[in-house]
Amino acid sequence: MLTLAGAVAGPPAAGAAFLGAAAVVPSLAVMVVAGLAALGAGCLLPAWGAARLVRRRLPLVVAGGVVVVCVAASAVVFVPGQASVPRAERAYWDLGTGSRVAYRVTRAEGAARPVPVIRLHGGPGTPGEGEDALDRALSGAGFDVYAYDQLGSGDSPRPDDVSGYTVERQVADLEAVRRRLGAERVILVGASWGATLAAEYLARHPGHVAKVVFVSPGALWTPEWSDEEAGQLWDRLTPGQAARVGALGENARFAVWETLMAIDPRAAHALVPDAEVDHLFGELLRIAGGAASCRPGGAELPAKVPGFYANQLITADQQSRPDPRPALRRAGVPALVLRAECDYKRWPVTREYRDTIPGARLVYVKGAGHAIGLDRPAEFAATVTAFLTGAPLPLPPYTGVEDPAAR
Repeated sequence: MLTLAGAVAGPPAAGAAFLGAAAVVPSLAVMVVAGLAALGAGCLLPAWGAARLVRRRLPLVVAGGVVVVCVAASAVVFVPGQASVPRAERAYWDLGTGSRVAYRVTRAEGAARPVPVIRLHGGPGTPGEGEDALDRALSGAGFDVYAYDQLGSGDSPRPDDVSGYTVERQVADLEAVRRRLGAERVILVGASWGATLAAEYLARHPGHVAKVVFVSPGALWTPEWSDEEAGQLWDRLTPGQAARVGALGENARFAVWETLMAIDPRAAHALVPDAEVDHLFGELLRIAGGAASCRPGGAELPAKVPGFYANQLITADQQSRPDPRPALRRAGVPALVLRAECDYKRWPVTREYRDTIPGARLVYVKGAGHAIGLDRPAEFAATVTAFLTGAPLPLPPYTGVEDPAAR
């Protein structure tokens, strides 16, 4: 009976010890040792007591077999999956915040205007959203255009400590980039989450922003919206796509990883490293990429290796941010908001940018999805360039209250 009790209680005790260690010390070695110790104690100690009572080795043999089977079965949790491909060689900035980020610059044709453009990608963690046409157009209009992969995404290195993935760090990194460029003021072009980041920066540093463009923006202040109210890419998946997405993480390793994410993301990071989970995230986005377009299945998003931990932890941190809207109402910075016909973000999320920032203009782009630069690259580039150069907008501003797509 003692041997049977140990065989039944040992594996749950090992699991509890593994997860309990994760809550205290997010080290894979410590978690494994704690689990093995609990498994051995739970199975072998009762068997040792039984062996002494009956003066036979059978209980110890049975308990040892239980331990071996449990260790062999749990080994699947520690076998890594496929990893992301090596990143390309890029130029890097080592910022005063401690972040190291990859960047690309498209130089102005001819004499450069005094105020550079900084593009902010979406996600968080998903650079490479098809804006090369915009960079070329702005370069032709005399702007130096900088695009950088935010901390932990794209070609930027992944930090060892995932606790650095916060909105505050992103704002600080952007300010460090501005200082690195030696520009008193910059122009910000932010897409999706990048628009949210641009708004956060504008609320904090309005004197350093000359103009700002919000492209298919995410929520201005996330705590105001639930996922259902704000709109999610996953809502547009076909049943087949949803099944493929669901199947990506259906194994014991990711079941344990998901539990660790809830306990301490550092422990989850110790079990499943960046390269593995970034590859999985990339596969997920490739399946779902068409849902960001007006042409389902006709676009892939993103082009670079995305950063999963950056995505998850910055998104979670957004829920605790102070409201930036009072500061934005006093910003006094020219702003353009681009709304796409097929954007999965709810219309009120976009409209709030126009209604919050004084003088902001909103332009509606037909035939485009959330990634406007992919679906309508020429119109997108022409509209942004016109706004930044002070030329008449090729598309008229929309001043209505109702969703223009519903008219």
